[in-house]
Amino acid sequence: MDKEYLINADPLKALVIFSLPMMLGNLFQQLYTMADSVIVGRFVGEKALASVGASYSLTTVFIAVAIGGGIGASVAASRAFGAREYGKMKEAIFTSLISFLAISIALAAFGWLASYKIMSALNTPADVIEDAVSYLRIYFLGMPFLFMYNVLSATFNALGRSKVPLFLLVFSSLLNVVLDIWMVASLEMGVEGAAWATLIAQGISAIVSFSVLMKVLRGYEGRPERLWSGSLLLSMSRIALPSILQQSTVSIGMMLVQSVVNSFGSEVLAGFSAAMRVESFVVVPMSAMGNAMSSYTAQNLGAGRKDRVVQGYHAAYMVVIAFAVLICLLLETSHDAIISLFIGSSGTAAAMAAGTGYLTFMGWFFALIGFKMSTDGLLRGAGDMTMFTVANLVNLSIRVAFAFAFAPRYGVEMVWVAVPIGWAANWLISGLEYRRGRWRR
Repeated sequence: MDKEYLINADPLKALVIFSLPMMLGNLFQQLYTMADSVIVGRFVGEKALASVGASYSLTTVFIAVAIGGGIGASVAASRAFGAREYGKMKEAIFTSLISFLAISIALAAFGWLASYKIMSALNTPADVIEDAVSYLRIYFLGMPFLFMYNVLSATFNALGRSKVPLFLLVFSSLLNVVLDIWMVASLEMGVEGAAWATLIAQGISAIVSFSVLMKVLRGYEGRPERLWSGSLLLSMSRIALPSILQQSTVSIGMMLVQSVVNSFGSEVLAGFSAAMRVESFVVVPMSAMGNAMSSYTAQNLGAGRKDRVVQGYHAAYMVVIAFAVLICLLLETSHDAIISLFIGSSGTAAAMAAGTGYLTFMGWFFALIGFKMSTDGLLRGAGDMTMFTVANLVNLSIRVAFAFAFAPRYGVEMVWVAVPIGWAANWLISGLEYRRGRWRR
């Protein structure tokens, strides 16, 4: 296949070819947390599921930082690749890897020390907080692997090689499932076993990814002027920091909202946690399309093809609508079976009601997050970050304010009512910015 197909191929075809391996890879990445929850819920119990769920909202914040940083850093590599400046491309890649390795070590230390205080501040139920903290501390040990893999994955995508992360994720996800079953079910290590399984699988994936990238880079002519550039890091930060904010907006919002859900007890928390795992799984196509739009936009602007950016944007909406219909049908017809997969036949009525209630309500609204992510991806790829940042802050503010104001009075259902309202506001602001056309300049 043409290495520059994002610039040359039909926009719909180019986005589908580029995003499908990314979607499959992200789906397998979600198997990390899905396996943890299903196996812990089945073999340890509902409270163990709640403890993993209580820590999930915090771990997704750090995952979002890693993904957002990788996407932001990859924009510089994409532009250099589109302009065939391969020496500069390599310099951007090495700068991002070294920088985020240092950041990941600092965040790992912070997370290890602050885990208990954060879980307490989030109103984690007393009967699950100890297990939640144990899970988190092991998770933070693997933070450098998490960051390395996500930056490497974004780098492969910037080079149009999105199949490489897919193959590695398939392997590491299956390894994670096997280790989960062995450590949790056979060795009876509980939630700590699930955390160790994730750490080991992510570590192997990161090391292999780095080795493959070094081999790929040797195929491009040109040498970087230096391995790390402060000026290049500053340039990438203008994209990476808003991108991190965008990626972490939902995660930070969910962490704050988690404190509201936690106040309803461990049974409701268990059902809500199961539903969150399902949402993170079904939203993958929307997220992949947004990330694909970033690389697609960056490469085509680098090649001076603004017309193709508009064509690709319209094509992305077509893909989003198709997936939104499939997601709605799945959740509306199979919600009971899906939640039962996590909590089993011994699950409480409160857990089942919370999980199925969230899925049946949210099933109708996933097109909104798809439209939002596609628009955000275009703005991010073009470097048009101001209103992009404002839109995501509005999204976060609406979700948190709505949940805190109405859930204590009207019930936990108000937590999920806030979600599509925030998505719609985000999409409206980003869409208006797209129509203003500043991204073209």
